[in-house]
Amino acid sequence: MDYIRQYKSFINSHYLNSAIRITVGITLPAILLSYFNNLSAGVVLSIGAMCVANTDNPGPIHHRRNGMIACVLIIFLVTLLIGWASGSHTATGCLVFIFCFVFSLMSIYGNRASSIGVNALLVMVLNIDRPHHGWDILINAAYVLAGGIWYTVLSLLLYSFRPYKLVQQALGDCVHATAGYLRIKASFYSREVDYDKSYRQLVDSQVSIHEKQDLVRELLFKSRNIVQESTHIGRVLLMMFLDTIDLFERIMTSQQDYEQLHRFFDDSELMEDCRKLILELASELDEIGIALMSGKPSEESARLSIHIREVRESFSRYRDRYRTAENVEGFIGLRNILDSIEDIGDRLHTLHGYTTYDRKLSKNFRSDLDYEDFVSHEDVSYKLLLDNLTIKSNVFRHSLRVSIATLAGYIIAGFLPFGHGYWILLTVIVILKPMYSLSKRRNFERLMGTLAGALVGLLILYFIKDPRVLFVLMILFMIGTYVFIRTNYLVCVTLMTPYVLLLFHLLYPTDFRTILSDRVIDTIIGSALAFLANILIIPSWEHERITDYMTAALEANAAYFRDVASAFLGKPASVHQYKLSRKQAFVALANLSDAFGRMLNEPRRQQKKITEMHQFVVANHMLTSHTATLAYYVGRLAARHGDPAYRPLVDHIDCLLGKSVAILQDKELPEPSTATKEDLRLLNDRLNKLMEQRKAELEGRVTTGEDTRKELSEFKPMADQFNYILKDVSEIEKLSTPLHVGLTSEQEVGYTPLF
Repeated sequence: MDYIRQYKSFINSHYLNSAIRITVGITLPAILLSYFNNLSAGVVLSIGAMCVANTDNPGPIHHRRNGMIACVLIIFLVTLLIGWASGSHTATGCLVFIFCFVFSLMSIYGNRASSIGVNALLVMVLNIDRPHHGWDILINAAYVLAGGIWYTVLSLLLYSFRPYKLVQQALGDCVHATAGYLRIKASFYSREVDYDKSYRQLVDSQVSIHEKQDLVRELLFKSRNIVQESTHIGRVLLMMFLDTIDLFERIMTSQQDYEQLHRFFDDSELMEDCRKLILELASELDEIGIALMSGKPSEESARLSIHIREVRESFSRYRDRYRTAENVEGFIGLRNILDSIEDIGDRLHTLHGYTTYDRKLSKNFRSDLDYEDFVSHEDVSYKLLLDNLTIKSNVFRHSLRVSIATLAGYIIAGFLPFGHGYWILLTVIVILKPMYSLSKRRNFERLMGTLAGALVGLLILYFIKDPRVLFVLMILFMIGTYVFIRTNYLVCVTLMTPYVLLLFHLLYPTDFRTILSDRVIDTIIGSALAFLANILIIPSWEHERITDYMTAALEANAAYFRDVASAFLGKPASVHQYKLSRKQAFVALANLSDAFGRMLNEPRRQQKKITEMHQFVVANHMLTSHTATLAYYVGRLAARHGDPAYRPLVDHIDCLLGKSVAILQDKELPEPSTATKEDLRLLNDRLNKLMEQRKAELEGRVTTGEDTRKELSEFKPMADQFNYILKDVSEIEKLSTPLHVGLTSEQEVGYTPLF
């Protein structure tokens, strides 16, 4: 592990950048007002700033601005209403239930709206144990409003100074994730490869890459100064992102039968040489990612091209010595792998050039794509709200779950002697998520993080007495909390607990042991409530929704395959249509993989047909990979080796995918394919004829020159991809029936509501 590279990536990441911004925005009001002996007002200002800062998620600046303004107004109203109701436990309880339902329901409008809703609940919880009377209610709400406005102004000012920094950091993070995917691909070349493990890692990695690509896509395609005004830096960043997407498609290609390659070449060092070359490519990608984040040009390694040339020479020597009629397919496959490695190396050379931001680069900028088609748009409408006001809606169920569990926590807190039951409510709100698997993981991480952080806090308070040192440590823990809040919740909670302990110790120096024990007890109570709510209150399981993800993946893969295969039939799709279908296929596959991962974390009794589901996900991943590989050959081979006679094969594959969708959706099956065996064998008959000619040449029976060798080396990779794709869709079609039966029978059982 390269710790220096990891360190550079960390200090230049947008996670650290945003953590420092948030920490400054939250702490500065309290620090300044403490000098004027008005720390209590400063703390309230900081609460307002914190709630708005938590909603300042990465995204287009107009979305961030609108989100922060909406949050400022909402937390002001919530603080005002909860302050008004603070004199009555009944009124407060009613508001807790209503607010939890309404603000949890806001998640139907997307992640930013969901974040605003969560922080509206946060400001509600933090004001529950702080009753006010008369004009103090309005003054307290005004302080919260002022704190929110302060952070909004700070964030917008910082953006105006460096408008491209977030895009560069997010794009660099995306490049790093792509490098990680490439490292997993390298594992297939190891002698002791575990294929199931490697494919699982590929699937998980693709989910992460999709999230990062989607963020960059939002930042670039929804930013007016990049897409419309076309500034030089914006054009270069856009070109780099588009090339990164193309690079990921190239890396995603799954060209070969790896088991066959290991049988042919494990006695040599060729497979290990390929693995090392792929790892070098990943290291180059990491350097490009760091350069993007830091804003400095990357340094291209001269060793990579030398190593590629050396491996090619080694391959040629080995081929000339050991090639036979029996292993000629393996040598063709390995040569294609080396071609792919060299192609990726050339693409990395281009990406290295982009990091210089040379003005000559933007001359190649293409503005013919309609970028609006590549980004999602949240529909903020009453119809969407009305459509989700039903027990069938997962968000509606989640909102009821949060409302009931939080109200129960509020009632329980009223019987406890601690006097600060807000921590129970906060634990419930933070842990409860729409999906059981996420809540389960959050529950575990919250408990373990609290215990570990409490131990750290105790040790610090036991050995360190200087308030200035404790204040510095508190700031560092606070920064760490916000660094990991979106990436590693366990680490976030572990850092947040000593941060809160130090904060309360500095405010109330004699009470930290009581606060510590109370926090642990409150966390346990809140975690228990969240766990019970997930199990008992109209639970929502992944098998109830995963069929939608399955059919979406099949339909997107079918469209992607049709656009790629059409080029081999003489009717290529437009660049815009191809890129759009590719994006939709990658997104649908990532969504399916993510849903399957969530299902694995649910109770075992809810994991019906899990073996078949795993095979289905892997088969879809392989289908997308082989289609991506076929797409690579369009420019090189479609004109030379394409033939309208292959249409029956393409239609047959499309028909099998349509049949799988119909089975899963319990619809009428489409008309069967009219392709005959002769139609399906046309491609393979031509391939077999070339193979026989080439084997005859190698055995010395005939001499036909270089034409057969060249045609075979070009035609075989293309034919192999069609064969792999047909095999994948046949496997998917076979899996669809048992999966449909297993999922629908489980859905018929349904759920038993608590009330």
